[in-house]
Amino acid sequence: MRCIWFWPKSGCCQSFGFRGLGSGDTARARRLTMGVLRHLGRIDHVLQPHVPRRPHMAVQNILRLGTYEILADGAGPHGVVDTAVSLSKARTRTRRAAGMINAVLRKVAESGPQTWQEALPGPLPAWLRKPLAKAYGHDTLLAIEAAHRAGAPIDLTPKQPGITVPGAVPLPTGSLRLTSGQVSALPGFADGDWWVQDAAAALPARLFTNINGARVLDMCAAPGGKTLQLAAAGADVTAIDISGGRMARLEQNLGRVGLRARLVVADALTWEPDAPFDAILIDAPCSASGTIRRHPDLPYVKSAGEIEVLTRLQMHVLDRARALVRPGGQIVYCTCSLLPDEGENQIKAALDRHDDLTVLPIAPGTLGGAPAWASPEGGLRLRPDFWPDLGGMDGFYMARLHRR
Repeated sequence: MRCIWFWPKSGCCQSFGFRGLGSGDTARARRLTMGVLRHLGRIDHVLQPHVPRRPHMAVQNILRLGTYEILADGAGPHGVVDTAVSLSKARTRTRRAAGMINAVLRKVAESGPQTWQEALPGPLPAWLRKPLAKAYGHDTLLAIEAAHRAGAPIDLTPKQPGITVPGAVPLPTGSLRLTSGQVSALPGFADGDWWVQDAAAALPARLFTNINGARVLDMCAAPGGKTLQLAAAGADVTAIDISGGRMARLEQNLGRVGLRARLVVADALTWEPDAPFDAILIDAPCSASGTIRRHPDLPYVKSAGEIEVLTRLQMHVLDRARALVRPGGQIVYCTCSLLPDEGENQIKAALDRHDDLTVLPIAPGTLGGAPAWASPEGGLRLRPDFWPDLGGMDGFYMARLHRR
C-alpha cells in the first residue's frame, strides 16, 4: 500500500510516493487510487459505523485505502493493517491516529465484507446526477453509474483497415479492444500501426464524407487521436490547440505513426488561416462527463458552475468554425460529455443562430452502431452503458453540419 491522499469534497486529489517507484508499483498505486474513487461512497458507508466522527482527512484517506484493499482488492487484512499503521506513523499529522487506524481496519476485516455486499454503490454527485436522470431516466442513470464503476478497457485505432493486434478483439465500429498486455510492448506500436483511442472517440473523424486531399482543420486537437485519423484518411490536416505541451505530444505521435499534419499552437477563436477549410472537426472543451469510467476523479474535481462557462465556450467555438469553413463545407461537432447542454442543445442553438447551417443526419449502422445511438436532431448520442457485453464505451455526442 502506498501513500495516497484524496480530497473529494474540496475538489482535489493528490498522490505521494509515485516518484522513484518502479513501473509495477506505480501501476498498482494508480490502480488503487482509481479503485478508491470509483467506490468512495461504498467505502465510506462501511467505515461510518466504526468512525462516527470524521477524522482528519489524511487519516480518513488511509482508512479508505485500507478498506478498499481488504474488501475489493483481495489483499490480506493483516498485511494491509500493518502497512496502514506504518503509513500513519510516518507522518506527523496522522501519527496519533495509528491505534485508531489499527482498530478500525481490523473491524472492517471482520464485519466489512457483509456490509460491503449490502451497501448500495455510491451514486454520482447531485450536480451531475440530476441532469442525467432528467435526460435519460432513472433506470438508464443507474446503468451509466454501473458502467462507471466497472472501469474501461483500452481501445486501439488501426492506422489502416485490416490491421490486427494479438490479444485485441475487433469491435463492430472497427476499433480493437485489448483484453490484456502492455500497450508499448505490443506488436505494431513501434511501427505506428495503431494508437490508443476509445472506440467512441474514434467515430467523429469518420463522419466526414471523402476527405482525401481536402483541407481539414482539427480544432482543439490535442492530444491528437482524431488528427491522426484525418491524416490517415489522406486529408491535408491543420491541427490547432492552445496548449503547447499537448501539441508537443501530438507531434511525437505523428512521428511514431508516420503521418503528417500542420501544427498550430494558438487560440482557435482568434487565429486567422490563409483560406477557408473544406471541413472542420471540433472536439470542444467540455465537462468530460462521458469519461468518468476512465477518470473516476472527475465528479469530484468538476462542478455545476463550470458547465455554464463551458457551454458558452462551445457556442463560440461552433460560431468560429462556421466562419472558417467554406460554403458547401462540413463541420463535425463532438464532446465527450453526457450532458445534452454540451451536445444536442448546442446543435439546436447553432441552427437557430445560423440559417445557413443544417444537420446531415447520421445513420448509426454505417459506423457499425445500433439504432439506439441515433439522436432526434440527427446526431449520435453514445453512453457508457452501451455495449455492456463488450465492456462499454465512453459517453460521447457528435453531429455533422453542412454550411449551405
